[in-house]
Amino acid sequence: MLNTRIILSATWVVVTLIYLYGDVLRIYHGGEKAKALASMNLNQFVWLGIAVLMLTPILMVFLTLVLPQSANRWANIIVAAFFFLFNLVGLPTYPPLFDKFLLAVSMGFNVVTIWYAWNWS
Repeated sequence: MLNTRIILSATWVVVTLIYLYGDVLRIYHGGEKAKALASMNLNQFVWLGIAVLMLTPILMVFLTLVLPQSANRWANIIVAAFFFLFNLVGLPTYPPLFDKFLLAVSMGFNVVTIWYAWNWS
């Protein structure tokens, strides 16, 4: 059986790639979300917030491999639950079916992450 750290780290890799793939598809699709974001005049602090938000799953790949088990377990549960809820709230704002599908898959991996972290003995 694979080490729980590796499984959890892999779930974060998958979630990160799903987010990136969704962003690429959104750019090529040129839907309302991409147009609205492009037309907004966002300040540097909003962009910093977006960068921190999207950097979090990437950092979880590394942190899952190096944090002590107790901190690791709770970090995975809390961060995965946050992204699940964040995406659940945002889901209705993404009209294209590919967006809804990718968000649903990423939320499924958040549930898998929570399950593995919760059951980590």
